Amino acid sequence: MESIQVSIVLRSMMITEINTKQRIRHKADELFMRYGFRSVSMDDIALSLGISKKTIYQFFADKNELVDAVLEEILDYNKENCNNNRIGSTNAVEEVFLTMEMIEQMFVNMHPSVIYDMQKFHPMAFARFLKHKHDFLFNIISKNLQRGIKEEFYRPEIDIEIMARYRVESMMIPFNPEFYSRPKHNLAVVQQQLIEHYLYGVASLKGHKLILKYQQERIKKQQKQ
Repeated sequence: MESIQVSIVLRSMMITEINTKQRIRHKADELFMRYGFRSVSMDDIALSLGISKKTIYQFFADKNELVDAVLEEILDYNKENCNNNRIGSTNAVEEVFLTMEMIEQMFVNMHPSVIYDMQKFHPMAFARFLKHKHDFLFNIISKNLQRGIKEEFYRPEIDIEIMARYRVESMMIPFNPEFYSRPKHNLAVVQQQLIEHYLYGVASLKGHKLILKYQQERIKKQQKQ
């Protein structure tokens, strides 16, 4: 009986620790995305959670480790959603529009300095981001281009490697300090414009009609909200 009670206590302690670690990571994610990595200190995170900074250091050795943990979760979420959009869409164009919805949710409150801050102050996390960008994002875009060409919604003469690289790099434009120094729109709006520009560029005449259809559906959906 005593061993069972000890086991229950230990399990309860483990659950508490897991929950505390998740709370720290989620609050850090919220603050980092809203204000940028550089502007948010460990003291800020502790204060927002109502815990001591010492408690944070029980789970994360330093800010670099916390930033890397936050980024890992973000990238895992991105991968899961991109794969779900690919599987759940009826065609390549719809896949892009589903991705646009995901980007809008992720970027609507994101501070444009996050990439610059990560590159300058958190190299471990930035290396993880670059791998995601050059491997996963490049591959998911390449597959979408192949799919669109096969479905005849994209132009058959497209060089898939060039256009996939172009799309990957164009994602980074809004995060360039020279670009966001005079912000007029949030990142979600900018990314939407860039995606639509890219999509019209690769689309066939048949694809253009489908893009217009999804755009109208998107507008109607936004008007109802």
